[in-house]
Amino acid sequence: MDEAAIAAELQGFDTLYDPGLVDRPEALAAALNGADALIVRNRTQVRGALLAAAQDLKVVGRLGVGLDNIDVAACRERGIAVYPATGANDGAVAEYVIGTAMLLLRGAYGATAAVAAGTWPRNALMGREIAGKRLGLVGFGAIARETARRAAALGMTIAAHDPFVAADDPAWHPGYGAIGRSDLDALFAQSDVLSLHVPLTDETRGLVGAAAIARMPQGAVLINAARGGVVDEAAVAAALRSGHLGGAALDVFDREPLDAGAGAVFVDVPNLVLTPHIAGVTQESNVRVSAVTAQAVRRHLTEQ
Repeated sequence: MDEAAIAAELQGFDTLYDPGLVDRPEALAAALNGADALIVRNRTQVRGALLAAAQDLKVVGRLGVGLDNIDVAACRERGIAVYPATGANDGAVAEYVIGTAMLLLRGAYGATAAVAAGTWPRNALMGREIAGKRLGLVGFGAIARETARRAAALGMTIAAHDPFVAADDPAWHPGYGAIGRSDLDALFAQSDVLSLHVPLTDETRGLVGAAAIARMPQGAVLINAARGGVVDEAAVAAALRSGHLGGAALDVFDREPLDAGAGAVFVDVPNLVLTPHIAGVTQESNVRVSAVTAQAVRRHLTEQ
């Protein structure tokens, strides 16, 4: 969390800022004794014993938008408000998606050592342009829409699947051109770049497994900056090894932090970008997310 946001937005409150508490559960539980508010990122599991230790809790601020680490139903039952930082990191995630798509399609940016060694591997590095490629968005919420806007500017054609966005919603017809409204099977089958923008639910867990990947075009690129459990990681690794997928970028994982045991499936897999749940975290977005969250917490506490 940006410390300037704490100083500016939570001035006057007795505030404990300790990013290491997530790794010290007993200390975290002790710190919550008597606490009115809790602000977390994605690793802190706000449920069960932790909620039981926070008997005076009135509000939870989430530095991000995903709520799968928070027992929202239990909070609701106890009258605890939950505020995600909606909209504050949309642009950062959208840039990550477009940036990794371009990197994986072009395929030239890992050649530093070879070029420095004098091998000059031009023929092996003839990659693909992003212009004219088909972008498929699984989910068409705010982040997906920011991604679509950037993709359109680069000359991509765009389709999305989202049963929660009505057919007559203006989002399908933004100012830069229409977004194709697609069923899920067609989106898998027709996308050169497929980007995931869905929460982790019972319906989305394992959504992108071996069968779904097999329906994707030869050489397609898969990007997951949503939630790890949506994707079968072993199936992605196998499809990259076989050459069916032309590239993949995974920013989120079924187990986080990813340890060496779970990460072994990715060892020596080609055309793969792995990042540590960082797509939405830039210097700029961290300031926005921190300010939005702190403001929501202050507003809730002062209005009680």
